[in-house]
Amino acid sequence: MRAGIVGLPNVGKSTLFNALTSSKQAQAANYPFCTIEPNEGVVSVPDDRLTRITKYIVPKKIVPAALRLVDIAGIVKGASEGEGLGNKFLSHIREVDAILQVVRCFEDSNVVHVAGKVSPVDDVETIEIELMLADIQTLDGALPRAERSAKSGDKEAIRRVAAISQCIAHLKKDEPLRKLTLDPEDTKAISSFGLMTAKPILYVANVAEDDLEGKGPLVMQLRAFADKIGASVVCVCAKLEAELAELEGPDKAEMLASLGLTEPVLPVLARAAYKVLGLQSYFTAGVQEVRAWPVPVGATAPQAAGVIHTDFEKGFIRAEIYTLDDLETHKTERDIRAAGKLRVEGKTYVMKDGDICHFLFN
Repeated sequence: MRAGIVGLPNVGKSTLFNALTSSKQAQAANYPFCTIEPNEGVVSVPDDRLTRITKYIVPKKIVPAALRLVDIAGIVKGASEGEGLGNKFLSHIREVDAILQVVRCFEDSNVVHVAGKVSPVDDVETIEIELMLADIQTLDGALPRAERSAKSGDKEAIRRVAAISQCIAHLKKDEPLRKLTLDPEDTKAISSFGLMTAKPILYVANVAEDDLEGKGPLVMQLRAFADKIGASVVCVCAKLEAELAELEGPDKAEMLASLGLTEPVLPVLARAAYKVLGLQSYFTAGVQEVRAWPVPVGATAPQAAGVIHTDFEKGFIRAEIYTLDDLETHKTERDIRAAGKLRVEGKTYVMKDGDICHFLFN
């Protein structure tokens, strides 16, 4: 699963990306379009449950869940018409599963704002409008082809025509597609279009060093906007997080303490992005490794097994599952089994966040 980091130019996207991925590449210059190709990186999703498991099952290695992040160049007003290489950048957004929009929520005369003033809600609306316009263009282009196929009686094409028409009507009300509830079959019919406003979104408020809790007026404007549309906001000072990413051990602990933090904000952001992607974790635990596996919320046991290897899903027989509470109570898998707490689940079992599993397959 991939999340795209987007935003207007000069809002701190690349600084944040580098901090998240501990990238050592040169920081972007203070001007638009310094990122021409999307940089990609992988970030671990911190999870204290891994540490708790390894108190009882000591492995050779610990493997957290991971997210793939894509740093996409700045989008400007008119991007849907090609401004600022907009079409090229928008195509990168079509390929991700969720959007992390970095929104500038600080004043700094040394950092130029592309619109000439700092206004978080205006920035969010500028990008939302460009994505909606681009989605309308995509759907308008796809509709004639779908209509031609529908004339032959193709049932899938008929469904696609209906779904496209419904989406266009919704977008023309100035509403993003993530606010439209479609039948699952309709969603499948248009899934290949990569519609951008249908993707889940998380707002990342890039705050000043003296507003780490995000209580300043600029952040409050963004929070109010996000509340209206049912989105979440995570506050990050990208500059400080980039500095923290360069430190280790006592030096990092000392800087965190001076800021009044117990951990960098980036783990909070990683977990929030994981949630926005609709993911949860299950665990496998043995002497070779203790590992967190990302799986969509609602996935069945065979689908979860397939995350490890496709053959596991194809030949799935059953899953043996217990909880972290079971492990902390009984200390060993043998004692969990003896206490009758090891559950045997079949193909219809829906995975729960935190399940610890063994899969049996043919």
